[in-house]
Amino acid sequence: MTRRRTVLALESMMLIAVGCSTETPANREASAAQADTQSATAPTREIDWKAVEGAMGRTGAMQPGAVYKFGMPRADLQVTVSDVRVKPALALGSWLAFKATPDGAVAMGDLVLLEKEVTPVMSRLQEAGIEQTAVHHHLLRESPRVVYMHVHGHGDPMKIAEGVRAALALTGTPAQSTSASPAGELGIDTAQLSATLGHGGKVNGGVYQVNVPRSETIRDRGMEIPASMGLATVLNFQPTGAGKAAITGDFVMIASEVNPVIRALRQNGIEVNSLHNHLLNDEPRLFFMHFWANDDALKLARGLRAALDAMNSQRGDR
Repeated sequence: MTRRRTVLALESMMLIAVGCSTETPANREASAAQADTQSATAPTREIDWKAVEGAMGRTGAMQPGAVYKFGMPRADLQVTVSDVRVKPALALGSWLAFKATPDGAVAMGDLVLLEKEVTPVMSRLQEAGIEQTAVHHHLLRESPRVVYMHVHGHGDPMKIAEGVRAALALTGTPAQSTSASPAGELGIDTAQLSATLGHGGKVNGGVYQVNVPRSETIRDRGMEIPASMGLATVLNFQPTGAGKAAITGDFVMIASEVNPVIRALRQNGIEVNSLHNHLLNDEPRLFFMHFWANDDALKLARGLRAALDAMNSQRGDR
């Protein structure tokens, strides 16, 4: 009897030990989320952005929300959609944005690639520890076919910059140009567009660009992500003559907004090109919808405004 009690006691101790040491995927995920939250609330490091520029091989600029952003437009590509020659500022702008964290920086971006560039770029980024969060199309009927690769890096900003630079070297992405294109007359009434949309914009590379942030706070892996890191709705107008414009960009939505926005766009003659995610760990979960039309600019602005009104976007000048 004594031996039996001893065996039972040992078995009980083993079961308790196994139970205490068992780690499930849910436990791991919860532990990682807790670590991310603790990291997100710790003091951020100071970053030498000039050194990061050296590693990128191009200059960047500080954006709202303490975000340092680099633009890498694909000015080497001659892309057309139907009979519209797409300007780099309309839909061919690669970019990478950094934000300081306690252990270095978080980086997010979008690389514009030809189909033949996708695999070598992905391999080089993976070698550098830079993740892909999406690979997809933003346009329809474009020639040549263009692919968009969203990237995410976390850690030493110099290593992230060097990794992205090495990946871009495998593409035709031009080195940064120091010459600014003249503003000139766009041929569309940007003041009317701004009044209709309820948000002002700016002219960049022959394109009128409007960015509309969402109202709620967005987090990724527990860290607050500013709208300037690619989380604002983007509305771009490229004049095509006689008061018309080609429009594209992307709406940033939560799930319940997706179909109301689709209905608003389609009721106003605006095509929906793509619907997908750009991030993997965003809270709330976001969906990105790309669109296209070429018509009277003010008419299209009214359609875009109807879609904005179906979302929880910041009110702006509305």
